[in-house]
Amino acid sequence: MLFSKILGLSHIKSYLTTSVERGRIPHAQLFVGPSGSGTLPMAIAYAQYILCQNKEGENTGGNSSCNIKFDHLAHPDLHFAYPVATNDKVKKHPTANHFAEEWRAFINDNPYGSIFDWYLSLGIEKKQGQIGVDEALDVVKKLSLKSYEGGFKVMLIWMADKMNIAASNKLLKLIEEPPEKTVFILITENEEQLIQTIRSRCQVLHFPPLGEQVIKDALKALENVSDTEALKIAHQANGNYSKALHLLHHDGGDEQFEDWFIQWVRTAFRAKGNKSAVNDLINWSESIAGSGRETQKRFLNYCLDFFRQALLLNYNAEDLVFLEPKTNGFKLKNFAPFIHGGNIMDISNELQDAIYHIERNGNAKIILTDLSIKLTRLLHKKAL
Repeated sequence: MLFSKILGLSHIKSYLTTSVERGRIPHAQLFVGPSGSGTLPMAIAYAQYILCQNKEGENTGGNSSCNIKFDHLAHPDLHFAYPVATNDKVKKHPTANHFAEEWRAFINDNPYGSIFDWYLSLGIEKKQGQIGVDEALDVVKKLSLKSYEGGFKVMLIWMADKMNIAASNKLLKLIEEPPEKTVFILITENEEQLIQTIRSRCQVLHFPPLGEQVIKDALKALENVSDTEALKIAHQANGNYSKALHLLHHDGGDEQFEDWFIQWVRTAFRAKGNKSAVNDLINWSESIAGSGRETQKRFLNYCLDFFRQALLLNYNAEDLVFLEPKTNGFKLKNFAPFIHGGNIMDISNELQDAIYHIERNGNAKIILTDLSIKLTRLLHKKAL
């Protein structure tokens, strides 16, 4: 993975390569960044820079055979852990080793892919993947062996916030006092969901969302997109290159989410004092509950973004508004006045609570019905 192929983030590239050249490599690092910001490709490029003894800020000029192994993600001293679940191929006790071939294909196809893209590639989009205690035991076993090439060993844990408590506790001592020349790189989008004892043992590096210009230039260079379309997609992507690619290829699910959202708020507006509309809300909740939990969480996060965009438009921050609904008869500027300082925090808190409970296997129909009834009240709340 060449640093030059990673979009933007020149300051982070310089910091990481300089730390290696000065021999100041922290034994445990936590890369924190939003989806599509490049944390995974950066971590792989950084691991290559360490293991292949490359120089001058690029993954060239070092051990050539080592660099070739990295081209195929097949270096014996680079280890991965990532969320998995049972599927048609693996019926029980799934670990990263069972899905190594799919993982390499996933990174080669789209290193900026989201966790939902990964679940789709495994056919487990209706399940919630995790990094469990079986995976933790594998990590301990791998790192107890000597490095294959006599140098460093790198353990890259992608979406480390998906470690359950048992796995986190199993790895805690190892992260605190790893074997000699062992480097942990943990990657997460949700720093707060990692247990505090692990966070406190890592050096944290925060990744910003990608700039609009960076995404625009990448779309033009790599996807042959026109200047006008690239600018529009880059604005809508909101710093997420994976989302930009989904918008370009119309395969990200946002169209479906928009339909669900607009049906939801229209029904919620009608539901105050209208029994038939309340029944419609219940039916809506039941239909969404039939999708997978990951889809439900993605949809609720989409709702959060939609409400925030409406708030920005209501308070005349048009330059920050990237959402462009395509549904006939629905205009964001007409919806925006209903989202204001008097209800946005309550709406946001209710959505985040719903995501929390769905993630913990609560009954989705009950959670969504409760959320819908609360939304009916909040949408009619007067501005302060």
